[in-house]
Amino acid sequence: MAKDYYKILGVSKDASADDIKKAYKNLAKKYHPDVSKESDAGEKFKDVNEAAAVLGNTDKRKRYDEYGTADPGLDQNFSGFDFREFSQGFDFDDIFDNFFSGFGGGSRGRNRRSRGRDLLYEESITLEDAATGTSKKIHLKGVGACEDCNGTGADGGEFMTCPSCDGSGRNIRSQRTPFGVFQMQTTCGTCQGHGQKPKSTCRSCKGDGKSRKDNVVEIKIPSGAYTGLRLRVEGAGESGDRGGDPGDLYVQITVQEHSTFERHNDDLVIERSISFTTAILGGELDVPTLDGTKTLKIPQGTQPGTILKLRGAGMPSIRGGVGDLLVKLSVEIPKKVNKKQEELLRDFDSASRKKGWFG
Repeated sequence: MAKDYYKILGVSKDASADDIKKAYKNLAKKYHPDVSKESDAGEKFKDVNEAAAVLGNTDKRKRYDEYGTADPGLDQNFSGFDFREFSQGFDFDDIFDNFFSGFGGGSRGRNRRSRGRDLLYEESITLEDAATGTSKKIHLKGVGACEDCNGTGADGGEFMTCPSCDGSGRNIRSQRTPFGVFQMQTTCGTCQGHGQKPKSTCRSCKGDGKSRKDNVVEIKIPSGAYTGLRLRVEGAGESGDRGGDPGDLYVQITVQEHSTFERHNDDLVIERSISFTTAILGGELDVPTLDGTKTLKIPQGTQPGTILKLRGAGMPSIRGGVGDLLVKLSVEIPKKVNKKQEELLRDFDSASRKKGWFG
């Protein structure tokens, strides 16, 4: 009695090629004798492969649907065959892709122009540069297209059909299995799958299509740049294969630490000290900013650790607006006082306590 291949794979008779492919992959991995612990895994694995070999081929599936067998009159008894040996060294995806490959069919290779690789470059700038914005020149070696062959790698840009693969871009070898002879396809190593190779290799770039000169790229870093900002320069990456479009250049920014300011997003923070008399009576304090020195008003009774704000004296934001300068104050306490100063302080302390200013 003929085997029901659709039932073995668990698919309907109108199942698409993708449905069959998916079912095969799942079952083949499930019943592989080296993986499955089921006692009849080897037999099930054999049936799954047999079913896939038939239903995965358009002609064999058509004959099976019409006659109940893929090869009328041919004995399809696979008993005694060691499927461990058959599957060793093979990838299930590769095997099944060949079931659907048309057994040697497929389009011929083309002289494809592949896009070049994207490049990543790290650039370090000062806080001042980040505040105002700046320009930097980046030197990239050997990423531009060769001028003599326009990046094709061929002298004069002339190509010929690859003799190794006859223009198909693939090398084909046969593998005999219990289901017949399968053809395994691999990318041609001579033309790397293009199907064509240069008639004569460009002498300037030795065939790789890359320039030996430095490629100088000027990038503009916007004001408000921050560590981790990544800028994209379109078309400034590595040149494409055989004259293809170049990739892009990505520049990742790092803003150096500053000796005076600490950055918190768009705000800048500094620490400054004031005398205890200024803390009590109030006054003014000159503080540095990125635009020069500015005067900060200190209110009476300022406590240690107080943070005062100078609006608009921080970092510009890429999205618009400007942050603030935050000034954290500490109070200096004199280590020594003379006798008169001591008397004045004690009088002040006594009067303050009577008025309830201190606890």
